[in-house]
Amino acid sequence: MNKFFLTASAASIAVAASVGVAAAQSRDTIQIAGSSTVLPFASIVAEEFGNAFPEFKTPVVGSGGSSGGLRQFCGGVGENTIDIANASRRIRAGEIEACNAAGVKDIREVMIGYDGIVFATGADKEDFALEPVHVFKAIAAKVPVDGELVDNPYTTWNEVDESLPNQPIAVAIPASNHGTREVFEERVVHEGCENAGMPEMEEEALEAACLALRQDVVVEIAGDYTETLARLQANPDTIGVFGLSFYDQNRDSLKVATMSGVTPSLETIAAGEYPVSRPLFFYVKGEHVGVIPGIEEYVEFFLSDQMAGLGGALEGAGMIPAPAEETAEVLAAFREGKSLTAADLQ
Repeated sequence: MNKFFLTASAASIAVAASVGVAAAQSRDTIQIAGSSTVLPFASIVAEEFGNAFPEFKTPVVGSGGSSGGLRQFCGGVGENTIDIANASRRIRAGEIEACNAAGVKDIREVMIGYDGIVFATGADKEDFALEPVHVFKAIAAKVPVDGELVDNPYTTWNEVDESLPNQPIAVAIPASNHGTREVFEERVVHEGCENAGMPEMEEEALEAACLALRQDVVVEIAGDYTETLARLQANPDTIGVFGLSFYDQNRDSLKVATMSGVTPSLETIAAGEYPVSRPLFFYVKGEHVGVIPGIEEYVEFFLSDQMAGLGGALEGAGMIPAPAEETAEVLAAFREGKSLTAADLQ
C-alpha cells in the first residue's frame, strides 16, 4: 500500500508517496467509526461542526465497536481508510503494532471525557443493590461451593445473595467487540471472582475460570445498546449492561442498580466514587491531518468548552467532562503532533 507521511506542521505535506497523498486528497469528508458508546457524542459534534464550519463537509460517523473501529483505523493510509477511530477503551499495544505495520505510524490519542457502565432493569422491576461478587456468581460457568468449583447452580438472584430480588437470572452483556466488555471484565468480573472464594489453582486456570461464562442465562450483544434494550423488552427479567449516557436517555424505561453502594451518575463518576467507570477516546490518523480537510478543526471543536466542557453539549448528552486542565493537555499534545507508541502503554 502506498504510504504518505506528514510533518508535525499541519500545513506542510511531505510527498514521500505522492500517489497515496493524491488519493487521500480526493476525499473531502472526515470518516469516523468505532465505539457505540462514543457514537452519540461524536454524532453530536459532527452535526454541530458542520453547522459551525460550513467550509467543511459534515463528518460521517459510523459504529462497529471499539475493536472494529481500531481495526479499520489500522488498515492503512489513504482515502479508503478511516481518519478517526472512536474507542471506549484505550488502544492496545498489539493494535499500535498492527497500525505501524500497515503504515499508520502517527497515532494521536485524544481523551474526550468519561463514561460509566451501569446495570439496569426494566423500570417496573425491584431495586438491585449489586456487588461485583454478585454479578460473578450469577454469570460464571463454575462457582465455588463448599470449597469446590462446580457448575453454576443459581437460578434466581436471591439464591446468589438473599438481599437481592427473587428474580430469574438473565443478563445481557456487551460482546467482545465492545470496549465496554473489557471494562466489564476488569472492574466487575475479575473483582467479583477475587472475592468469590475460589479454590487454589494455577494462575492460568484461575483466569480461565474467572472469565468462563454461563450459556444458559448470559446473552452477549454484538450490536449497540438499542439491541440490549430490545433484549430487556423481550425478556423483562433481563439485567442489561449499558453506558451511563444511554441509561440517561432512557430513564423512562430503565431502572439502574447501585454498585458497591453507589448510584451511577455524572457526579459520582466525576468524583471517582462509582467503581465501574472509564475514560473515552478517539484516535486520529496523523498521516491524514492536513490532507483530509477539517481534521484539526474537528478535534479542537470536539474538545472545546462548548462541546466537551462543563455545561457543554456532550455533558447534556451524558458524557462526564474531564477536568479542564486534562483537556488542555490532550489538545496541546495533539497540536504538537505527539504520536502514541506501543512503548507508551507499558
